[in-house]
Amino acid sequence: MHDFSRKLLTEWRKLQLPSDDQTIVVAVSGGVDSTGLLLALQDLTNRKKLSLRVIIAHYNHNLRGFDSEQDAQYVKVLAEKCDFEFALGVGRISLQGNLEQNARIERYRFLRKTAEHLHASIVLTAHTINDQAESVLLNLIRGSGLNGLSGIKLRREIDQSSEILLVRPLLNWAKRSDTENFCLDNKIEFRHDAMNEDLSFKRVRVRKLLLPLMKEFNPKIVETLAKTACLLREDYDALQKFGEHNKASQSINFENDSSKQQEKYLLIKNLIDLLPSIRNLILSEWLKSQRGSLRQLTTKHIEAIERLISSRKSGRLVELPGDEFVIKEKGKLMFQRK
Repeated sequence: MHDFSRKLLTEWRKLQLPSDDQTIVVAVSGGVDSTGLLLALQDLTNRKKLSLRVIIAHYNHNLRGFDSEQDAQYVKVLAEKCDFEFALGVGRISLQGNLEQNARIERYRFLRKTAEHLHASIVLTAHTINDQAESVLLNLIRGSGLNGLSGIKLRREIDQSSEILLVRPLLNWAKRSDTENFCLDNKIEFRHDAMNEDLSFKRVRVRKLLLPLMKEFNPKIVETLAKTACLLREDYDALQKFGEHNKASQSINFENDSSKQQEKYLLIKNLIDLLPSIRNLILSEWLKSQRGSLRQLTTKHIEAIERLISSRKSGRLVELPGDEFVIKEKGKLMFQRK
C-alpha cells in the first residue's frame, strides 16, 4: 500500500468515518489534490479497507470555456476507471462581486443537493495543509478574530439547514507535494487550472508571492501556520463551550419579537458584563445565525457592534456587507436587511 493511502486510512479511522454500507460524495475538480484523494479512495476500496458507495461530484463553473468542459470530461472518465459513480453540476457564476465566493457558494450548494438526492451523509473535499496555511494568512490580512485565524474546519455541517457532514480528510497531514507525488507515482496526470496562476486573485498572490517570501524566514512556514491554526481551533472550541455556558447562565437567547416581524434580537443588558472574548463569540454566533455565515465580516464589524453596545444612544446602526445592518433600539440589538 502506498504511504499516502496508508495515511488517509489512519486519518479515516481517527475521524471515525464509515468504512462500509454508506454513501459518500467526494468533490473532485480534477486538480492535483482532489485527484489524489480519489485515487487513494480507489486504492483503499480495492484493498477491501473501505466498502462504500462513492459518488464523484464535479461542478462545472463555466468560467474557462473549453477548459472547463475538459475538466468535467476528465473527472468523468477517471471516476469510471475507478468504478465510482459520477455526478455533474453545471452553472453560470455571477461575475459581479467576489468571483471566488460566488463560485464557492454555487459549488457547495451543488454538493449538498447531490448528497441529499443520493442519501449521502458525508461530503469529502480535498483541502490540504497548504490550503489551511493560505486561509490563515488571508484571514490575518483582512483582519480576523480567533475563529478566522483557526482556519478551515476539519469537519462541520455543510450548511446550517442540513445534517450532512462536510469532512476534509487531508487537511491535517497532506501537503500539495504529497498529492502531486501520489498522482505521479500512479502515473495519473491531473488538470491544471490557469486561474490558479492568476495574480489578480488574492489567494494566488498569497500562494505565489507571500508564502515564498515567508519561507525565507521559516522553510516550514506552511506546516507552522497549519499547526498554529489547529491549536487556535482547540482554543476557539474551548472558548465556544465556555460561551455556551455563559449564554445559558445569562439567559441569552436569539429571540423573536413579534412586533418587529420576527426579527431576532439580543438584549444588551445580558451582554454588558460578559468578558469581551465571550461577548464577541456570542455576537459572532448571533450574526452567523442571521446571515447564514460569517463571510465578509471582519473584526472591524464586531468592534463597531461593541461600540454600539456601549453607546447610550438608541437608533445608531452598524452597516454590514450585503445591505445588512445591526441597529440598537430600546435596549436591544436588532439585525435587519435593507
